[in-house]
Amino acid sequence: MSTIIPTHPLRGRRVLVPGGTGGVGEGVVRAYLHAGADVVVPTRSDERGAELRAALGPIGDSPLLHLPTHDYTSFAGADALAGEMTRRLGGIDDVVVPVGGWWQGGPLTGITEEDWSTAFTSLATTHMALARAVVPQLSGVGVYAVIVGQSAEFPVPGSGLVSMEQAAVLMMQRVLAAEEPSKRIHAMMLGPVRTRFVEGQPDWVSAEEVGAVVVASSLTADVAGGTIPLGTSAEAQAFLDRHAPAPVS
Repeated sequence: MSTIIPTHPLRGRRVLVPGGTGGVGEGVVRAYLHAGADVVVPTRSDERGAELRAALGPIGDSPLLHLPTHDYTSFAGADALAGEMTRRLGGIDDVVVPVGGWWQGGPLTGITEEDWSTAFTSLATTHMALARAVVPQLSGVGVYAVIVGQSAEFPVPGSGLVSMEQAAVLMMQRVLAAEEPSKRIHAMMLGPVRTRFVEGQPDWVSAEEVGAVVVASSLTADVAGGTIPLGTSAEAQAFLDRHAPAPVS
């Protein structure tokens, strides 16, 4: 079955995707563009924006794709990003945050202060900065979705800082969902992902499937805030079978 919605059910939606230039982010950006949304992807440089446009192919030239150069990794930077998006587009409807990284530096007892800052503090701060700046600005029609890995719930020896950071982001999502029950705040929990950078295995969830699931959750008001498991391609397809809208001719 196709994982791309062939109509434009999200026309007029204003979507923010920090981290959208990465492999998973590309799938999210592509799916929202196909669904007709305005998609804002803040980038660290014009070069990163150009790379994303090229990776997206023809749809990368869409006027619906906005690529401002903006640092959102601090509280002040995230506040400025939320304010700028509201001024330019009039509001924020959906946010997807595929911000993360991998670290395999050995046991926790051997980490350095630089390891701690890079693999835990900086990433957790980015997620917190974005959430506090953006969640109060959400219109309420869409979703706020963080992307986490299964390491948020399962320890990975030698990569403990990743597990700790992902667990912190997952708990942030759960607290936000409890504090903001009128808003749909999700955690998409991924297994290994097939992207343009990693070929992977056929049973791995693909970046395209992640994007399709996020768009389907945006469209489906009865998907309450919570964890959406996407450990495999089969789990993604099962979600889409339940929630993706029927194609409109």
